[in-house]
Amino acid sequence: MAIVPDSFLAPERLLLLVGVAAIAGIYVLLQARRTKYAVRFTNLELLDKVAPQRPGWRRHLPATAFVLAMAGLVVAFARPAQISDVPSEQATIVLAIDTSLSMEATDVVPSRLESAKAAAIAFIDDLPEQIRLGLISFNGVATIRVTPSHNHAAAVAAVDSLELGPATAIGEAIFAALDAIDAPSADSGSDAPPARIVVMSDGETTVGRADEEAVVAAQQAGIAVSTIAFGTDAGVIVLPDQQQPIAVPVNEQKLRVIADSTGGQFYTAASTGELNEVYQNIGSQVAFDAVEVEITPTYVGLGLVLLMISGGLSLLWFSRLP
Repeated sequence: MAIVPDSFLAPERLLLLVGVAAIAGIYVLLQARRTKYAVRFTNLELLDKVAPQRPGWRRHLPATAFVLAMAGLVVAFARPAQISDVPSEQATIVLAIDTSLSMEATDVVPSRLESAKAAAIAFIDDLPEQIRLGLISFNGVATIRVTPSHNHAAAVAAVDSLELGPATAIGEAIFAALDAIDAPSADSGSDAPPARIVVMSDGETTVGRADEEAVVAAQQAGIAVSTIAFGTDAGVIVLPDQQQPIAVPVNEQKLRVIADSTGGQFYTAASTGELNEVYQNIGSQVAFDAVEVEITPTYVGLGLVLLMISGGLSLLWFSRLP
């Protein structure tokens, strides 16, 4: 951890550094006067014979360490703090994963669905325990697989068991996610926790309620919906009853509108690696809060170390404490 503070919880106490600077200035002046009088009143040839090995620059080290120690303790007294990311208490994330037949496309190796599963599981594994996580799967219908809870293992198991189905109902997925957030759970408090819905899809709504209806519902609930457009325009699938491949390009525009309209973020991902990066970005925004963390003990320890150095050098070289 760096020791440079981002802020001070009691900045007015830094005024004591004026006193430290004054002590340092007085020391410099006294040393200058001492040198002046030594040159003026001392027989230098005799002094070289009587004390040929004068301490020279070494005599300033204990004093320097002592002044730095005082400065460090003053900084500690001002309660220095750093901005750190800490897990959000009781935040809720609901993942909605597209399981329509287009997710069988292999433009993302080994397939869009298998890559989506791997990235989602990695995301869940990295989430802090404090985060309540829910899971929605959607094709022609949207299903709440896991209601938001701290049981991340249940979400991992649900992701691993996802299977494909016909059609795409993004609007229904958002409605289901909103219902899941409102649903009571054993580990949720009485107050509604901050929540975010994350929709990952490679297509557009073909059945169910329209995206626009879902957007209005999310806006009324005050919940942002972030969207991930996953796949490439080169994706194709072959249905069992057809011989000709069917193109399944990603419809980025529809997903972007959902995110922009609800205050969420829109992302694109054309590979498993890019999808992992997107999830990491989302996790850092939703799962963590930037807070001021006091680092006073760091400066107290630094001041004590400098005091010990000052006293040790003074005893070693001059047989006295500074």
